[in-house]
Formats: sequence, structure tokens, C-alpha cells
Amino acid sequence: MHTVQRGQAVPELLRKGHFLGAKLRAVRKRNGLTLEELSVRCIQRDSDIAPSVSYLSMIESGKRTPSRELLELLAAVFQRTPAWFLDESADFELPAPVPGGATARVPLEPAFLFSKSLLQVVIPELLAQTGTSGRQFAHLLIRSHQELSRNDFPDLERAADSVGERRFPLSVEDLLRLCRRHGLEIRWFDRKPVLARDKDREVRSMVRSFFQAPRVVYANRALQADPARLKFDLAAHIAHKVLHGGDGLKSAHATGGEMGGSPEGGSSAAGMNAQDVLHAWRDFECSFFAGALLAPRVPFRRFLARERYRVEAGAKLELTPAVVMRRMTKVSPYPYWHFFDAYPPGYLRAVYRGNGIPLPWGNLAQVSDPCPNWAVFRMIDADHAACGSQISVLRDGERSLLYCCHSRRVHDMAGNPHVLSVGVDLAPALASNGVPSEPVIDSILRECLHRRGEARVPKAAAQMLDAVAKVLNIAWIGDALAKPARIICPRSNRCPRPERCEGARPSRAREIADVREEILGREA
Repeated sequence: MHTVQRGQAVPELLRKGHFLGAKLRAVRKRNGLTLEELSVRCIQRDSDIAPSVSYLSMIESGKRTPSRELLELLAAVFQRTPAWFLDESADFELPAPVPGGATARVPLEPAFLFSKSLLQVVIPELLAQTGTSGRQFAHLLIRSHQELSRNDFPDLERAADSVGERRFPLSVEDLLRLCRRHGLEIRWFDRKPVLARDKDREVRSMVRSFFQAPRVVYANRALQADPARLKFDLAAHIAHKVLHGGDGLKSAHATGGEMGGSPEGGSSAAGMNAQDVLHAWRDFECSFFAGALLAPRVPFRRFLARERYRVEAGAKLELTPAVVMRRMTKVSPYPYWHFFDAYPPGYLRAVYRGNGIPLPWGNLAQVSDPCPNWAVFRMIDADHAACGSQISVLRDGERSLLYCCHSRRVHDMAGNPHVLSVGVDLAPALASNGVPSEPVIDSILRECLHRRGEARVPKAAAQMLDAVAKVLNIAWIGDALAKPARIICPRSNRCPRPERCEGARPSRAREIADVREEILGREA
């Protein structure tokens, strides 16, 4: 077996081989072969030019281009033609995503344009040109990491269990005792809400608490009348002392800000540095620890089972709806959850998508054409009820997806209205119950299309979903079945309804594509 290949890559391979490595990797993984196994298969066919494992790895990463002879050998192993590897318009044949799983990944090809050194130059430039701060970008990185890991951070769970000894529920007095045990001193201050600048708007913001190194927690006296928020803030500051030694590198707790924090937290300048990422990650760790301390996995799962996952039950424990919803997505044995925290007129302050649901809005800018039929969007309008559940058929391209969510309109400590929404992907649950999901979703979609976008779930589908609700033990799925289901879409300009949603805006890109297809159709 040779590490150096005979022959040189011909110009055609260099010009048309931009996706060669990605295709080789995709077809190898599709066939379940390791690099070592592929190397052995090549040796069996032609030991003189068979590539080593390291050379195969370099081909797949785009660092080497094979000779024509080696390409023919690789093509023979997979019963492909060499032209398939050089056809840059062909599909990569990536494995299909798991139903209800995380968002599909984008292949970073051609590989030479996605080298680490080039990305280190381009990412800061991208952030500077788009006005994205380092803290904003860091929170996007953390959110993606959280979704890919399915919210699984066992070291943080263990640390919280060690501190709280899995006692549940914890009272304010319990949290204050834990503060004293870890050497923290609480000092109270009085401060009313103030106007703060957040992106292109002014919001009411209120400083709730902050950590002063090495051991002082300053807390707004208004928290004494809001034990649920006080407990969360104390738990997060205990986390900072336990996890980071109380060094003070932690954002203040304040309301009314952008995703992941307050208007005061972190740098607001475009661009980024390593400190932005570290700061954002620490804030996430403290927040996750606080949820695990207040709602330990095993006892909180039992509580949710007794209460059939009703968010309102958290009031019995003096837990905020946000803590209940976030921990729900973690402790449930069913993994396909999402969570949104939406501020008007259309910003997502917090997002978790363990079920891969497309975003109705962005985190960094207000979307100009949001679909008005998402429950989280409808509830921002004060004319709607303060809480409710909804079955939704999401049309995303040619796919039809089925979700159920429970949403609540609440106010933060500064008085700003926002909507919390937690939901599940119902397709995997149907499949686990032995029911093919596509016919069920299609029947609901057809009924909704027939009735201008919303309709009661057909009886047969409702019976199947009611059975799923009982298996999952989620009461608000049953609540949603008593109301009309709705068609939703990622953007209103992709609305699949026979009559477009009011206010839906045409998409320039779609118009151009339509004109192109019309011209080609006339020439056919």
C-alpha cells in the first residue's frame, strides 16, 4: 500500500473536482465503510495504486486530488462512473435526516473555500458587514451546539445535583441557605425600569441582579415580590460561584433585551473576539445549571408526568413558565421538542429546536414577512387569549410537518409583553405508535386547504393523535384537538393556502424564478 500515488491529477480533475471529496465521503458513509475498509477494498482491486487511509482522508477533505487511475479505482469500488465524481451538479447523496431531528447540515464544499484560516478572516468580516455583535454570534453558536447535542450536558446536571442534592422543590429560603453555604452575600438595591436601546428599538429594561466578584450578589428588591424570578437569579449566581469560582465574568440579569441577555450584557460592537464567546458560554452554563438545580431531572420528570406536562402547574412550585418549558424539553423521555421566547414585533430572544422546526423569525433582525398563523406570532397580538394550544401543519417546500405547541403571553419584570411557546413534533410519535405519519398529516392538510387554511382535525386523524397524546402524557395536545388546526409556513411569501394570508408579501426571488421557468416553457 502506497502513500504516494502514481500519476498526476490532470487539469480536468483540478477544474471539476471541487466536490469530488465530498461525494467520495458521502458515498463511503452511505455504504457504511470506514476509511480503513475503503483502503482495503482498493488494495483488493489494485494494490499498486491503492491509497492509504491518510491519503483517502486528504482526498475527502479536498487537500489532494487523485490521479485519473486512482479515481477510476475508487469509482469501480462503488460501481460508479468517474464522471459521477466530477459532475458538480449531481447530488451529494447525504444520508436522510432522522425524522424530527436537528436541522439538516450544509456541506462545506468546495472544501478549499471553508478552510479554518479562511473562515477566521471571513467570519469577522461577515459580522462587521451585517452589524452582528460577537455576543449575538456566540449565542447562535451555542444554540446550534445545544440543538445538535439535544440539550444533553451531563456535567452541568451532575454539578447541580451535587449542590442541591436533588431536593425538589426548593424554596426561596432554601436558595438563600445555599448562597450562604457557598459564601455568597446578598445585598439589595432599588431600581425601577429604564428605557434601553436594543437593536433598532427602545425597550423597557430592568436590572434584576448581578454578581460582583468574588462573593456578592446584588439583587433588586422588587424580586422579593416575585419568588419565581428570585429563585432563578439566585440559582444562576450560585452556578457562577460553583462553576467559575465567582470571578465575575458573567452578564447581569436584566429584562427586555435581545437573545440570550440584556441590552447591557457583553459588547454591542460588530465583530467578535474570544472573550465574547467565553462570556456567552458561561452565561449559558449558569442558566442551564439554574434550571437543573430548581428542577432536577428525575423528580421534575415525575412532576410533569403527574401534571400531564401542563405549564401552568409550575406555579405550584414557584417556577417561571420559561424554566418549566425549558426543562420540559430536557427531562422528557420524548426528544422532539422546540421552545421559543418571542418579543414583539418579531424577535426571538431564545430558541431551542430539538425537533428541527424551521424558524418563524430570525434572532438578529425582524423578519419582514412572518407567517401570521404561527401560534407564537398570533399570541403577541393582545386581542388573542393569554394562552392556548395549536395543531399546525407546516409546509416547508414539498414537506408537510406536524407540530403541536402550547403558548403563553406573559410580561417580563419590566412590563414588556412576550410569548413563550413549547411544542413537539408529532410525526415521530405517530411512527412510534405504529401509525404512518404521512397519511395523517395529508388528511389534516387537505381539510385545512379546503377550508381556507384552518379546520378541525378529521375524526380518524384526531383519534390517532389523541392516542399519541395519551402515550406522551401531554394534556395540551388533547386541548389543541378541540380547536381548529392551522397551516403555517416558514415565511408568508411561501404560503400554500389557496388564498394568501393577509399581508403576505411577494418574494422577488420567486418571481424571478417564475419568469425564468415561463421563458423556458415557451421555448420547449
